[in-house]
Amino acid sequence: MIVVVAPGQGSQTPGFLEPWLEDPALREQLGAISEAAGIDLIAHGTTSDADTIRDTAVAQPLIVAAGLLTLSALTAGGRRKHIGAVAGHSVGEITAAAAAGILSEDDAMRFVVQRGSAMAAAAALETTGMSAVIGGDETALLERLAELGLQPANFNGGGQIVVAGALDALAKLAEEPLKGTRVVPLQVAGAFHTRYMQPAVAHLETVAADLTANDPSLPIYTNRDGSLIESGSHFVDLLVGQVSSPVRWDLTMNSLADAGVTGIIELAPAGALTGLAKRGLRGIPAVAVKTPDDLSAAFDLMEANA
Repeated sequence: MIVVVAPGQGSQTPGFLEPWLEDPALREQLGAISEAAGIDLIAHGTTSDADTIRDTAVAQPLIVAAGLLTLSALTAGGRRKHIGAVAGHSVGEITAAAAAGILSEDDAMRFVVQRGSAMAAAAALETTGMSAVIGGDETALLERLAELGLQPANFNGGGQIVVAGALDALAKLAEEPLKGTRVVPLQVAGAFHTRYMQPAVAHLETVAADLTANDPSLPIYTNRDGSLIESGSHFVDLLVGQVSSPVRWDLTMNSLADAGVTGIIELAPAGALTGLAKRGLRGIPAVAVKTPDDLSAAFDLMEANA
């Protein structure tokens, strides 16, 4: 079973869409996506600098748009039939929802624009941040987080948990790390997937009410608990709640393993999830589709598992 996965925020780099836009059809598609989003994603994917595309309100639509372009190239020529399931990490769940037919491209872009701006606004209310904690004992770490008033935001598997909260508490965690852990501060605008994002949830509930949600035409797994979701409207509800709840990518990978995954293909901007798969899904072939040059390896993996 081939599973297509869509990454979350942080993998984007300046100019990463340039090679994709050499294809006139993909450039035209991105133009239409930009129109739906009300953002010049062609500029942000080609000429905008690192600070600009790090902005949550820009980064999230850009990442979903990149995933949609990659998906079009990946599934051209009837290759969609080779995809056994889809899943996304954080904002990548919106890309996955479009891949599974739950949301149209236009609705996916409208939703992610509202998500990015609402999360940026929520992050501006208090000064917070996020750090990756690598290694150590999970139970001991969760106890330490509770002591410091921090929250786990992403359980990424392979011994990596992203934690979030007040900057002084994150600094204390880094200054006094638990035995066997390494703490790496992340360049993000705030404490995503925690209680600090509750104002964004309230806004997105209103936005989601105007979306058309179809039941998935491909199996789709959720970040909430790694389960398979069969109702499109339920998946959209989970997209809304996911903003202030932890991303359980560890459980998603467990579910993929249980379902018999035989190959992983990560959409652009790729790399993070195939990296996690090397530790969480050992021995499973994985292709990170960063540029069009990577498509041939993805096609070979799809054909080998047909």
